[in-house]
Amino acid sequence: MHFPKQIEIIEVGPRDGLQNEPIFVSTEKKQTLVKLLAKTRVKRIETASFIHPNAVPQMADAKEMVRFSVEQGLSFLALTPNKKALELAIQNHVSQIAVFVGASETFNQKNIRRTIDESLAECTEMFMRAKEEQLFIRGYVSMCFSCPYEGVISYDQVKKVVSHFVQHGVDEISIGDTNGQANPKIVYERFLKLREDFPQIIFVGHFHDTNGLALPNILAAIQAGVERFDASISGLGGCPFSPGATGNVATEKVVSMLHQMGIETGIDERNLAEASAFVKTLFK
Repeated sequence: MHFPKQIEIIEVGPRDGLQNEPIFVSTEKKQTLVKLLAKTRVKRIETASFIHPNAVPQMADAKEMVRFSVEQGLSFLALTPNKKALELAIQNHVSQIAVFVGASETFNQKNIRRTIDESLAECTEMFMRAKEEQLFIRGYVSMCFSCPYEGVISYDQVKKVVSHFVQHGVDEISIGDTNGQANPKIVYERFLKLREDFPQIIFVGHFHDTNGLALPNILAAIQAGVERFDASISGLGGCPFSPGATGNVATEKVVSMLHQMGIETGIDERNLAEASAFVKTLFK
């Protein structure tokens, strides 16, 4: 089996984790959470989304969160789902952006009301603009294993989106088990094939723990050569447009497992526990 010396964990709790919570978390509490996460020495934190507040009210304070992240000197990502969002991110001095497209046609239309081809066309323009500003670009591919609307997602469906991202020069691609229905076999096979077809690209694993298989799926992805993973403090999260999807895999569980295996993350578990304890106070 393959056990790398180090794995990078990207903390997505403040954005992907909180976006589906029905009770609005104050900007002050979000900022405190980000501060606590920064203390853990996690390298990157996804802190905001410039999505329209009518679609995701929890992200209405994106400008404030980005301003705070810049002031704190953090290495952070902001989600920019369209051209308008990208311009807002640029105006607010974001240096790392993320865009997303679903591998499932039905999901993509329900999620952002566009076909995959329409989304990819807009991405082309966004990538050109982002490169003008010398931004780091992450591409999210959602529903890469199965979909609540279409069932099993084929490799070719995933490859279509990944190919477009690669062609237009993204810096990394996060492959999402958005509804948490993947298993270690398909995870291993899919990542192995992606790395064979796109050896120059850095892939990130993004797993939800709907069926309790997120940790085994991470191990399977590691065996396929993946060395970056998204995780969310206390398992916060879930996609508002994916029925039945539960939280992202918990950062503290991933870090604990990797450390027990002798794999370094650079993350302080004691400070991570403090951040996890704070999460429990967010909705009181």
